[in-house]
Amino acid sequence: MPSKKRQILATCALPYANGSLHLGHMVEHVQADIWVRFQKMQGHECFFICGSDAHGTPIMLSAQKAGINPEDLYNTYHNEHKRDLADFAIDFDNFYTTHSPENKQLAELIYQRLKDNGDIESRVITQAFDPEQNIFLPDRYVKGECPRCGQADQYGDNCEHCGATYSPTDLKNPVSVLSGVAPIQKESQHFFFKLEKYAEQLKEWGRGGHLQTQVANKLAEWFAAGLHPWDISRDEPYFGFEIPGEPGKYFYVWLDAPIGYMASFKNFCDAQSDIDFHDYWDKDSKAELYHFVGKDVMYFHALFWPAMLTGSGFRLPNQVIVHGFLTIDGYKMSKSRGTFIKARDYLEHLDMEYLRYYYAAKLNSHIDDIDLNLEDFQLRVNADLVGKVVNIASRCARFINKKYNNQLADAVSEPALFKTFVDAGNDIASLFDKRELSHAVRDIMALADKANQYIDEKKPWVLAKQDGQADEVQLICSMGLNLFRLLIIYLKPILPHLAAQVETFLNIPPLDWASRKQALTNHTINTFTPLMQRIDSNKVLAMKETASHAQTSAADNDAQLGAC
Repeated sequence: MPSKKRQILATCALPYANGSLHLGHMVEHVQADIWVRFQKMQGHECFFICGSDAHGTPIMLSAQKAGINPEDLYNTYHNEHKRDLADFAIDFDNFYTTHSPENKQLAELIYQRLKDNGDIESRVITQAFDPEQNIFLPDRYVKGECPRCGQADQYGDNCEHCGATYSPTDLKNPVSVLSGVAPIQKESQHFFFKLEKYAEQLKEWGRGGHLQTQVANKLAEWFAAGLHPWDISRDEPYFGFEIPGEPGKYFYVWLDAPIGYMASFKNFCDAQSDIDFHDYWDKDSKAELYHFVGKDVMYFHALFWPAMLTGSGFRLPNQVIVHGFLTIDGYKMSKSRGTFIKARDYLEHLDMEYLRYYYAAKLNSHIDDIDLNLEDFQLRVNADLVGKVVNIASRCARFINKKYNNQLADAVSEPALFKTFVDAGNDIASLFDKRELSHAVRDIMALADKANQYIDEKKPWVLAKQDGQADEVQLICSMGLNLFRLLIIYLKPILPHLAAQVETFLNIPPLDWASRKQALTNHTINTFTPLMQRIDSNKVLAMKETASHAQTSAADNDAQLGAC
């Protein structure tokens, strides 16, 4: 058990409840879940929070099109997301929604505090308005050419090509996504948060190790370009929270979406008897706060969110952890290529732990995109997990089960080798903590190679046929299973279901990081049963076929990650 118990709160960006989750979403959730599970194995108090982002024009319009109310629409996707995440072993302590009384209360509280500080101003602005649909158009419902680089087919809030941020009115040759007509300009009173007021505080926070280098560098570009007041209001019709005292005006979804982290945690705390919301969110909190988000939403999490927290008297995140996008076979996710793969499409054909492992083998602490190469995916999982790790147990257990009545030897035959594996846990733990997952996986697989080499050199299958070698065979196979157990400890944050199967097979309590120091000797195990099957090429092809023929909604294609 670590000498100092940490208090940690981790969150993922809230999936937008207007479409199904896909494998791009799972990059973030798997990365965060692995990190959280590792922290819990260390004995820390670590809570994992998320929920559905339930507000905004897209949900309102989709509900209208379907002939249902927005609550029914977001509930449908909320339940679907919750199911898919659970089936990928994403173990949230609470998965809530932004359309909640807790979020309304906190959004109004933060807004009022910002207003009392003089951080809110109102002015009449000109907005894009669809004359056919009779609605003000949100940023992502206007497309056109980027005003900075000229790239075509860019949304009205930021350019995916050069990273520029702007207003929809800045776009060249804009069109409404809803009707395809050119929007007209119409005036309306809006409310703005004075983001520029917090520029110096944001710079200081950004230099304090709270952001990855790539994110900090991008932040420096935004500071150099100058911060501007942020429009936090939207006109009716709008699905969200009405601004207190301002009829017909609503909080922009991006104001209450990150507050959803607080609301989800408050909902969780209210259901517990021993967890205090204020211990984690008050300005003087000693707890740690980590946000895992995609690079498409880092602007909101690295600027707007910490500024809002500062202005309203709450604590700031210890780190905003940004990851890149997912490509499949080298391409952006595409329905026509069969690479737009929903989470459920994958789960219908393949074990979720295959993907958890492959993502871990690719992820590090940087924000580079990662590629799911389906051929490499199959080869790596089959070679590493089946051919190396599970093979150790298979090779050794059959002797212990058949010849020694399931009883392990009463001593470790190679204490120096056992100590090498135990000591490796220190460096592997450091890599997990720093989110250098690919490096951790390499080190674990190197240990798996050592364990297999040990068994190959000792050849228990040969000794078993020789007279007088029974004790030696038991020692060798017991040693092999002890090394296998250490590998499973290190893989448990990545492969929790495999670890649970191994705990049953070895007849042991749930593994934590400290348990690696004690060997299993003079211990009775259970009969070995196959722990993992090789990936069948036909199942990969069937998954791609399902993805190719799936009816994908426009909301699924809005963004690579679709967070918040």
